[in-house]
Amino acid sequence: MSFPSLSAGRTVAGLALVTAAALTLAGCAGGSADSSADGGVDAKTATSVAAFGTLADLETAAKAEGQLNVIALPRTWANYGEILDLFAQRYPEITINEQSPDVSSAEEIQAATANEGLDTAPDVFDLGLAVALQNTDTFAAYKVQTFDEIPDALKESSGLFVGDYGGYMSIGYDSARFPAPTQLSDLLKPAYKGAVAINGDPTQAGSAFAAVGLATVQNDGTLDDFTPGIEFFGELNKAGNFLKVDPTDATIASGETPVVFDWDYLNAAQASAVPTWKTVVLPGTGYAGYYNQAINKDAPHPAAARLWQEFLYSDEVQNLWLKGGARPARMEAMTSAGTIDKTLAAALPTAPSDTVVPTEAQSTTAGETLGQKWATAVQ
Repeated sequence: MSFPSLSAGRTVAGLALVTAAALTLAGCAGGSADSSADGGVDAKTATSVAAFGTLADLETAAKAEGQLNVIALPRTWANYGEILDLFAQRYPEITINEQSPDVSSAEEIQAATANEGLDTAPDVFDLGLAVALQNTDTFAAYKVQTFDEIPDALKESSGLFVGDYGGYMSIGYDSARFPAPTQLSDLLKPAYKGAVAINGDPTQAGSAFAAVGLATVQNDGTLDDFTPGIEFFGELNKAGNFLKVDPTDATIASGETPVVFDWDYLNAAQASAVPTWKTVVLPGTGYAGYYNQAINKDAPHPAAARLWQEFLYSDEVQNLWLKGGARPARMEAMTSAGTIDKTLAAALPTAPSDTVVPTEAQSTTAGETLGQKWATAVQ
């Protein structure tokens, strides 16, 4: 299989792995819009705009529902704040309910399970690849109008899930307090005492999973076995340098989490609040990944869910992800068509010359290895 490029000359695909975690949202039964409120179309079974007639007909159906439930979309994550605000501005008849912005991919699925049949259930998901592969029976197949412009390696063929944006695993740090790491082993030095955090639990969150993957390949391991990466974080913990605090905008701004493994587009965004915050993609083998969109098959607002997908894969919103420092799924097609924002594309960080992405089998094995070894390594 060939993979779409995150930048010219580099090849990547999607990645993230999560395991189950409990989450319950308060809600009430009923209250969701009639999925046939548009005059006969069952929005829950619609696999494209054609089921409604036109995009305008889909918009009418979504406006009739009047609500859209999104989950796990921090406003500073890949420019989601601007994206959410644009949707609200364009469709003032649709109220966006932003639920639990900081939960993991695993918790998104758990929220759908816990709230099945309630009007508070998520309508849409933004997930890592492995959790998407594990939960395809939760999704409704849907192909946006620009589906053919999304590389095959970034989508399930029927549209059950589709890659949306991607980036490289990086290290962000407050340059006023710490030297720039030039290799992974630098983080084991006394200068980084109690300072190095990862974004979540690698058995649940895609970013943290990728941090262990990066540590694996940077320590001459392969994606067939994440043990070298787990051992690195074990060493980091023994050195007293591993900080067991999940980083957030607030912890970074306050200095509580001053050195953070995270996607390059997320780390780069922190410089707006912390001017001395720098982002480095380590030399050597890089680790890349895409997140994925999916529609909840039991979405309480199925037409709004489908309109949200059409909105996200439009030229305008793909460029908004690019504005957030991420690489949109349609970047190659938009570059060819001349619709990509060339200034934003040119501002992307230099990508590693050698990039790896785990296969489905490697992701599954890595998840099992993390489940067996992670907790003991960092206890």
